[in-house]
Amino acid sequence: MRTILWIALASATLAACASGPEYFDNHAAVDRNPACASRPDHPNMPVAADCEKTSGARWSNEGKPVDLSGAKSKPRDR
Repeated sequence: MRTILWIALASATLAACASGPEYFDNHAAVDRNPACASRPDHPNMPVAADCEKTSGARWSNEGKPVDLSGAKSKPRDR
């Protein structure tokens, strides 16, 4: 019973390592863009889509798959 618990814990840990957040931020790119130098005078005026500052995170599950078969991998060609 303990063996099954340890296997489940190990697989959950490996699954958590395979996925993770991907952070994005375009503030520096907007500040470098000369077309975005003039900002709107009023708070409700629209801003061009290229000049809108955004930041956040996306959860990504695109990690490298973990091979648990125990087979040795082939050496890479350099």
